[in-house]
Amino acid sequence: MQDAYENVLDAAPLAGASVAGTGEGAVVGARLPSLPESYRTVGVPAGRGFLRRMLAFAGPGYLIAVGYMDPGNWATDVAGGSQFGYTLLSVVLLSSLMAMFLQALCVKLGVATGRDLAQACREHYSKRTAIALWLGGEIAIAACDLAEVLGSAVALQLLFGIPLLWGVLLTAFDVLLILLLQGRGFRWIEAFVVSLICLISVCFAYELLLARPIWGAAVSGLVPSAEILRNGAMLYIAVGILGATVMPHNLYLHSSLVQTRSYRLDAEGKREAIRFGILDSSLALGFSFFINAAILVLGAAVFHTRGMHNVAEISDAYKLLSPILGASLASTLFAVALLASGQNSTLTGTLAGQIVMEGFLRFRLRPWVRRLVTRLAAIVPAALVIGIMGPNRVTSLLILSQVILSLQLPFAVVPLVQFTSNRAKMGEFTNRPATVALAWFTAAAIVVLNALLLWQIYRGV
Repeated sequence: MQDAYENVLDAAPLAGASVAGTGEGAVVGARLPSLPESYRTVGVPAGRGFLRRMLAFAGPGYLIAVGYMDPGNWATDVAGGSQFGYTLLSVVLLSSLMAMFLQALCVKLGVATGRDLAQACREHYSKRTAIALWLGGEIAIAACDLAEVLGSAVALQLLFGIPLLWGVLLTAFDVLLILLLQGRGFRWIEAFVVSLICLISVCFAYELLLARPIWGAAVSGLVPSAEILRNGAMLYIAVGILGATVMPHNLYLHSSLVQTRSYRLDAEGKREAIRFGILDSSLALGFSFFINAAILVLGAAVFHTRGMHNVAEISDAYKLLSPILGASLASTLFAVALLASGQNSTLTGTLAGQIVMEGFLRFRLRPWVRRLVTRLAAIVPAALVIGIMGPNRVTSLLILSQVILSLQLPFAVVPLVQFTSNRAKMGEFTNRPATVALAWFTAAAIVVLNALLLWQIYRGV
């Protein structure tokens, strides 16, 4: 364990605080490493070839990528494709590029400072501001978990006929899978995630093969259109896609996960860790772009081109895919991929919740307690909505959860840009002027898009 805690600084501990008891109960005061049970547990081979070292650093990016292809994305992408054809592909592309850039900043922050974003916020801002940011982070995690609960419940209903309300309740038990994987080591979690990503990719490759999209129109859809800003309904879906793609809790998560690698802590070692960490996340987010684009293209090719512009429910898409495409396996694979997506995203939500609570509050709960608290925060509203309003409101609730995520984004993005542009914190790894300009432009674009959305909602457009 000595190596696991090397280079740990005690940032403003409370009087009499202790780092003891990290495995049980709660810890208040001294700043522990981010995810202490996994901190620097993945070895990096010294003096080996490029491929061996790249594979050693590969993994955290794929845990981040699953958050960009969770069930909330399915709702926004299916709705966007069926209503507006290929037009919103440009939003998927821009959101993915934005995600790659912001996650690269997370890698730099985590490696250069040895702190995740939550810890950096706690140390930089006042206690009142830190608590406000913590609450925002918890809201984002709850919104993400809500999407995972609903998506998994829908998949269970489609595959096995389990009533939606019972499916929601069953999702509480996925904590057992997470605890099992965490007990075996962090590489097991990464292997599980990558396996499910491969499964999802194969499912959608088959779906696209059957759907036969108009690829010329799809390529044209990658070019942004001013209509997105003028059309209130299109803007609502577009910002939902943004919220589903660039997820605020992933910014906290990634800045922590890069510290699971046991890289050298000198300047050269950090430089290499940043380079390979950015390569890992960029490749992984390329997979998430394919999944998001595939869902939207599927909605456009199967529904929009046939005049079916109101297929916004995931369950409706499931029921219509096989009859329209003439392949019984189409609907089944769609549901299998949805279930895999929901279970995958569960892992990231759990880890992000732990990081946000420990980083902002210096308060640690047992993993199973934290998981149950997070999951109950999602299950209760989901069960109430389904029980009171009926299962037909599931997709609208999914889209709303993604809009909530988007509204929380500035409160994670602005500190990230601020810290990575601060030479006192980053030293030689400080953002260059061009990077600073691009980072603030990205943050401003997110704020403006959210302001437009709120204005449209206020006007009732």
